[in-house]
Amino acid sequence: MKKIDYKNIAKDVINLEIKALQKLKKSLNQNFNRAVNAIVNCQSKVILCGVGKSGIIANKISATLSSIGTPSFSLSANDCSHGDMGSISRKDILVLISYSGNSIELRNIINYANRNRILLIGITSKINSELYKNSDIGLITPEVKEAGLDMIPTSSTINQLSIGDALAISTLKKKKINNLDFKKFHPSGSLGEKLRTVEDLMLTKNKIPFIDEDMSMKKALKIMTEKKLGTLIAQNKKKFTTGIITDGQIRKLNSKNISINLLKVKDVMTKNPIKVERNTLATKALLIMNEKKITSLCVYDQKKKSTTIGIVHVHNILNKKIY
Repeated sequence: MKKIDYKNIAKDVINLEIKALQKLKKSLNQNFNRAVNAIVNCQSKVILCGVGKSGIIANKISATLSSIGTPSFSLSANDCSHGDMGSISRKDILVLISYSGNSIELRNIINYANRNRILLIGITSKINSELYKNSDIGLITPEVKEAGLDMIPTSSTINQLSIGDALAISTLKKKKINNLDFKKFHPSGSLGEKLRTVEDLMLTKNKIPFIDEDMSMKKALKIMTEKKLGTLIAQNKKKFTTGIITDGQIRKLNSKNISINLLKVKDVMTKNPIKVERNTLATKALLIMNEKKITSLCVYDQKKKSTTIGIVHVHNILNKKIY
C-alpha cells in the first residue's frame, strides 16, 4: 500500500483556507462599519446564534465579545423555537450566522426579530438568502471551496470565525479598551498573571521604609536592618519623595572606607529615584529594573507624582512567576 504524506493534505487544507480569508478580506464593505457601530452602541446584550458548525462559531464569537466587556451570549437555534427566544429583548442585538442563509432553524428567529424590531445582523454567503434579505445589516462571507469533498465546513467556518474576531477587535478599538480594562475581565489564569500591575504587588503604608532626608545615616541604617528590605525611601518635610538608599549603595561606600555614620541621608541617597505609576504592568516594571540594573521602584498615583504610595521589589514580581 502506498504511503500517504498527510503533511501535503494539511497544506492543501490550509491553502484553501488562506484563499478563503483573502476573498473575505476583499469582500468587506461599509456594512462592516455599520455592524461595529451597532455593537458599540448596544444598550443591552449581543446575542449570537447559528446552526451546526455555525452555532459553534457563534459560541466563540460571543465569548470573545464578553471578554472585552461587551455583554454577550449565544443561543441554540433549535432551542429558540422551544422557548429560548424569550431571552431576547428589544434592546438586544441579534447576530445570526448561516453559510447558506436559508437554514430552516433560523426562520422562526428571523421572524421574531423582525416582528419585535430587534436589530438583526446577518452573516451569510448568499445575498439572495432569507437571512440577508431580512437583516438590518448584512455581512457577506464569500462563497468558498471547502476542504474534504468540498462539503465539510472548513473554509466557510474559518471565514465566519475571522469576521467575528474582526468585529470584536474593532469594537475593542472603538471602545478604547486598554490593558487595565481587559484585566478586569480576566482576573485569573495566565492572562490574569500577565496583566498584574505594580499596585497588585507593591508594599504599602507602614511596610514602606520611609525616612527623613535630614536623618543621620546611623539611624537610617538601623531602620534598614529592622525593615529587612534593603531599601529606604527618603522624604522631605512635605512628605515628597526625594531619594532612595539601597544596601548596594551602602556596600560601595563601605568599600571606599567612607564614614557613613557621620553623614545625613540626603548626602548619601540617590536623588529623584526611578518611579512608576500604580497601573504600570508588572512585566514593564521588571523590564525597567533590568534595564536600569536596580531592584526596587517607587510607585506613585497619577494625581500625586511627588508622593510614594508603594514600593515594588524585583522579588515581588519574580515570586509571582512573572518574567
